[in-house]
Amino acid sequence: MIVVRELSKRYGPTLAVDQLSFEVRPGVVTGFLGPNGAGKSTTLRIILGLHHPTSGEALIGNRRYDRIHHPLREVGAVLDAGAAHPGRTAFHHLACLARSNGIGKARVTAVLEQVGLAGVAHKRVGGFSLGMRQRLGIAGALLGDPAVILLDEPLNGLDAAGIRWIRSTLRELAAEGRTVLLSSHLMSEMALTVDHVLVIGRGRLLEESSVTQMRDRFERDVLVRSPRAAELAPILTGLGASVTTTDDGWLVAVGVDAPTIGDVAAAASIPLHGLTPRSATLEDVYLELTSEVVEYPAATQRRTRS
Repeated sequence: MIVVRELSKRYGPTLAVDQLSFEVRPGVVTGFLGPNGAGKSTTLRIILGLHHPTSGEALIGNRRYDRIHHPLREVGAVLDAGAAHPGRTAFHHLACLARSNGIGKARVTAVLEQVGLAGVAHKRVGGFSLGMRQRLGIAGALLGDPAVILLDEPLNGLDAAGIRWIRSTLRELAAEGRTVLLSSHLMSEMALTVDHVLVIGRGRLLEESSVTQMRDRFERDVLVRSPRAAELAPILTGLGASVTTTDDGWLVAVGVDAPTIGDVAAAASIPLHGLTPRSATLEDVYLELTSEVVEYPAATQRRTRS
């Protein structure tokens, strides 16, 4: 388990992380979300011992990262897909990492096959696309068969097949009881990949819950299509719902669920041609949670539903 307690990091006058506390538990894929400048990368680098906190602590299995004797065997991480030397081959890059942690070359071959790079194992990394570099980084993270996986923006540069592959891989790793922490700005993919969410802004924790719980906390509506919408609207209003009409004649009802709408329409002999429950997407919730802490807010933001 990853445990962050009262973590703070200051760079001169800038407070990048401010009394941040959370836990990342095994068995689930946890998403680490926040706008640019929120402190995500700083927090990950502190967890991995690359930065020292101003105060507080970050522990992996009750130890600081720099106290782990063979870290690749316990923690796999990708913070920068371009970290490999361009003059080395993929195999040589991983072999160097493996040797530093007492891992045999057979494991290098195995992870190259696992991430789909076996065919380019002896080609120089400098000729790799960003997607191939991402796969190589993930191969390095998996090299020691660790119990903890930390990935920062691992979906960048991957094609549709690559994104599907990493999504299924992370879920399989979590299902094996591993601790998986994933940071990304691709909300649509995070919604399909993660089970639990940590949202931070300006270095502080804004939200921690399951994806389902986050969505359920935010307003949901029902889209209703009827040739007698003008008659149905006051009936729904009488039930305490808030009802508006779209430009194309659909009713949008908030505060009443679809089964209730169907029942009252049937009781009044009002035909329905469409009844669609809608809930907030992860992107909707994320934007609402972080609207006050974005570093460079746009002039306007419009929420959409699907």
